[in-house]
Amino acid sequence: MTVTQATQPEDRSSDVTSPDHSEAVDQELVVDNLKYTLDGKWRDVRNYARAHMDRTDLLPDPTLSMQAARDATFGKLGELAQLDFAASGFRPEHGGTGDVGAAITSIEMLGYADLSLMVKAGVQWGLFGGAIENLGTKRHHDRYVTDLINLDLLGCFAMTETGHGSNVQALETVATYDAESDEFVVHSTTESATKDYIGGAAQHATVASVFAQLVTGGPGEEPTGRGVHCFVVPLRDDKGNALPGVTIGDDGPKGGLAGVDNGRLRFDQVRIPRENLLNKYADVDADGTYHSPIENENRRFFTMLGTLIRGRISVAATAGAAGRKALAIATRYALTRKQFEAPDSDDEIVIMDYLAHQRKLLPLIAKSYALNFAQNEVTEELHEVQTANPESTEGDDSFAGRQRQLESLAAGLKAMTTWHASHSINVAREACGGAGYLDENQLSIMRGDIDVFTTFEGDNTVLTQLLAKELLSAYAEDVRGLNTVGWARFIANMARDVVLEKSAARQVVQTLMDSSDEDTEESELSNRGTQIRLFRNREDHLLRTCANRLRRATEEGNDPFEVFNAAQDHLLKVGHAHMERVVLEAFIEGIEGCDSKAATELLGTVCDLFVYSSLENDLDWFLMHRHISVERAKAIRRGVNDLCAQLRPHAKTLVDAFGVPEALLTVQMN
Repeated sequence: MTVTQATQPEDRSSDVTSPDHSEAVDQELVVDNLKYTLDGKWRDVRNYARAHMDRTDLLPDPTLSMQAARDATFGKLGELAQLDFAASGFRPEHGGTGDVGAAITSIEMLGYADLSLMVKAGVQWGLFGGAIENLGTKRHHDRYVTDLINLDLLGCFAMTETGHGSNVQALETVATYDAESDEFVVHSTTESATKDYIGGAAQHATVASVFAQLVTGGPGEEPTGRGVHCFVVPLRDDKGNALPGVTIGDDGPKGGLAGVDNGRLRFDQVRIPRENLLNKYADVDADGTYHSPIENENRRFFTMLGTLIRGRISVAATAGAAGRKALAIATRYALTRKQFEAPDSDDEIVIMDYLAHQRKLLPLIAKSYALNFAQNEVTEELHEVQTANPESTEGDDSFAGRQRQLESLAAGLKAMTTWHASHSINVAREACGGAGYLDENQLSIMRGDIDVFTTFEGDNTVLTQLLAKELLSAYAEDVRGLNTVGWARFIANMARDVVLEKSAARQVVQTLMDSSDEDTEESELSNRGTQIRLFRNREDHLLRTCANRLRRATEEGNDPFEVFNAAQDHLLKVGHAHMERVVLEAFIEGIEGCDSKAATELLGTVCDLFVYSSLENDLDWFLMHRHISVERAKAIRRGVNDLCAQLRPHAKTLVDAFGVPEALLTVQMN
């Protein structure tokens, strides 16, 4: 993808009082500086996308039939291929450019257009292409990658089954090796083994990356299950007809994403060549002998899935973009729509001037800023991890730990961002009244399209628990075998050790914490260090108490499942608290990278609103556990109101800085 180098906008914030500059020009400069900061490392890719996306025909057309919507989306996908949209997601030796961050950013920008197009592109190049790229070897790269980039090969990603979604290790599709024919036999063993909700399967895909239980045995061995592996399975012939043994169904109309052809796949003794096993992490010899560089089955499984987190990160990024667009539409509406006369005046009041309306939109805008900065950090980390030299990282325990940490962070951010986007779009719809309910104004369509984002690429509840369990597992070795006294000592020291570990990675954050009193009641709530400390104290308290509850699972007479099940609400709370702390610290780092004085000051106020509104949303916990006083709780409520009033004059500036192409904001709300 050819891009033009973006340059830092001139900062004329010190000239805002100069008579030579109009207020409109000054605001435009602030918008440019905010956008430059928000856009992050791949701002060139964003600007390239904006230039090519500033057209209304990229928006979904609600008047189309299901088939026409699918055809239109597929046509747009072809245009993306001609713009060299997909090449950045593949390594140079495979026909791409190897710019992972650019690949994520490109697909994120589709969140401003049509989410059906995003899903269609994500399935073809991110999921199907990602499986070939990351789980295959040279024989697969040579055979498939160039064609799938160019859309000469259309694929789908067949993991989820009717009976199993989140629990991938329990998939029921089986691929049994037949040494006599040198083939795998792929079979759907039960009705619930049907591959379901598979994007691209109903109409366009000619081949699938199918996840199935591999069964094989070498000479003299009984066939043995080796866990879930991925296989390339042809679905259709050149005329589009299903191949023998393959049954293809159509999921039909859905709650959204009309342009995506979701379908069902069943396999009845379908034979594929042995080389169709994507064999980066395991292979089967002609005689049936199984071998893998990773001996432990669980570790092999999670290593395999870990290479596919790009899809999860892409979903978070795109959802964030969709949420920002919805808030931009609602804010523009709120700045023009009037309701009821002002006292002693015949003029009606702009609805954005009502505190209740400000409270609807401005805290969500603040959270969108926070998540944007966090997304930028995760995208950069994924880029560094997936473009690292394999020879220098092989066997490196610290690098493996870094990968695992990234997987946890990707899970948490995906959950937090998609929940936020779904909520923001719904609030934006309501904030626009009847106008927001009209399809021509996009919000009703966006609400249907975003809904599934909270459950695909990982159900949000499961992902949040996964994150919490990973946080707790870091202490498993430390507490194993401790007696009661040792456990109590561990709990007492844990918060201090966790804080020290977190601080080492963010010197800016540590400096701010040093500026505040350890007793949060003794520091001003506007002190950034105090804000960080409140978020960290909550997370550390929840981690300690959750670890203590789960420790009961190791005690004699207790049912481990019952102990875990009874603590699920606690686990979810750990995950939520952790992510809010991570997102806040990412926001702070983002502000530090802003070169404009005016933009930095505005970002500081936005960050305050994110903090105050987050604390307000969890006031019951902070009060119940005596982390804040009743008086401070009242100050937090007042603070949200005051910060909304401060940001009211900047509402349009804040949403304009999201950089949504103007043609994609076209609405008819007057």
